[in-house]
Amino acid sequence: MEQVKVLLEEREIPRQWYNILADMPTPMNPPLHPGTGQPVGPGDLAPIFPMNLIEQEVTTERWIDIPEEVLEKYLLWRPTPLYRARNFEKLLDAPVRIYYKNEGVSPPGSHKPNTAVAQAYYNKVFGIKRLSTETGAGQWGSALSMACRMFGLECRVFMVKVSYEQKPYRRLMMMTWGADCIPSPSDRTEMGRKILAERPDSPGSLGIAISEAIEDVVGDETARYSLGSVLNHVLLHQTIIGLEAQKQLEKIGEYPDVVMGCAGGGSNFSGLSFPFVRDKIHGKDISVVAVEPTSCPTLTRGPFAYDFGDTARTTPLLAMYTLGHDFVPAPIHAGGLRYHGMAPIVSHLVKEQIIEARAFDQIEAFEAGVKWARTEGFISAPETNHAIAAVVQEAERAKEEGKERVILFNWSGHGLVDLSAYDAYLSGKLTQFELPEEEIQRALKSIDGLPKP
Repeated sequence: MEQVKVLLEEREIPRQWYNILADMPTPMNPPLHPGTGQPVGPGDLAPIFPMNLIEQEVTTERWIDIPEEVLEKYLLWRPTPLYRARNFEKLLDAPVRIYYKNEGVSPPGSHKPNTAVAQAYYNKVFGIKRLSTETGAGQWGSALSMACRMFGLECRVFMVKVSYEQKPYRRLMMMTWGADCIPSPSDRTEMGRKILAERPDSPGSLGIAISEAIEDVVGDETARYSLGSVLNHVLLHQTIIGLEAQKQLEKIGEYPDVVMGCAGGGSNFSGLSFPFVRDKIHGKDISVVAVEPTSCPTLTRGPFAYDFGDTARTTPLLAMYTLGHDFVPAPIHAGGLRYHGMAPIVSHLVKEQIIEARAFDQIEAFEAGVKWARTEGFISAPETNHAIAAVVQEAERAKEEGKERVILFNWSGHGLVDLSAYDAYLSGKLTQFELPEEEIQRALKSIDGLPKP
């Protein structure tokens, strides 16, 4: 352990996570119990999560110590490099300096292990033997599979069926790390069987997969559910990204004018941005932008409302921007952005106009991603391409206004196991898709009668 401490000092890895709830300028709406309509207490969450993570979920303490056992695992890939995209800057020919945090260097190839390792550790010390979860694009499922293997836990992953079929190599990564990977909806749960009976060809959704994963653990004292985004403790663990970025930028005398990240549930966006959002709350002049797909426009077209986090309505009611828990998104290739809701903290910050949201279609996203690959070399995950599209837009604005900008974004993962999506784009098979308003209104009927924030 002494050698670990030396490495941590040499690499200057943060020893604490940052909790933005300590600096929130206005109070958030509490999660509600769906039966009583009253705020949820720690005991209500105990059948799903271990108490040590529940404590992190509800705390307003600003700094949370990272356990030594978690830091030891982080040393495999942290700190992640901060790069300047000089070749991309030349292509855009705009008065911008573009920096990006490369989270694709982790073993599973994304930012997701930052919380997967932490959650596996806390479940292990609590005495849990098995974790069950859902995954969209497969980045979260592969990260938790690896983390469970590190701490000797069993892992079961319900993978959204369309992604299970589109991304076989993500599935194989999970299986290689020893996880049981199941296409969702499945015949393993009552919820899955119900969906298949109603729609045998259902492509699945994160809401459905979450329902299956929760059902899989309720009643089993040795098992708990693990979520890769949305919840407070998940976003907390990801802030190591932004804390590292601040330290790295300080060393070269830079500070961003704009911070960006793609947002599905909110984990990678929050991880990079929250330390900078804290600066903004305390007076810093900075723009913070969450980027989502036009096919699942939660922040840009959904209402701020109380809704369930899953299709089966088993979670507490969360105050968030939502498209309705019955929403089944189009099978775009950015599987990690196909979620009907948004993290309550991110939603609250958008509602309070502290951060903003933008949406791009998948053609714009892949066009930006291919330009990125042809200049910077790295092939991005389809999700990450949405952030790159926003960077292109920001550069164009800077050029029009003749005003210099320093842009920082989170390169949240590589796309080396998503090449079928690039094949679809390069062969002209991808289509431009914007969610029809009537589909949004149909899906939002599911929240009629629920409490209002």
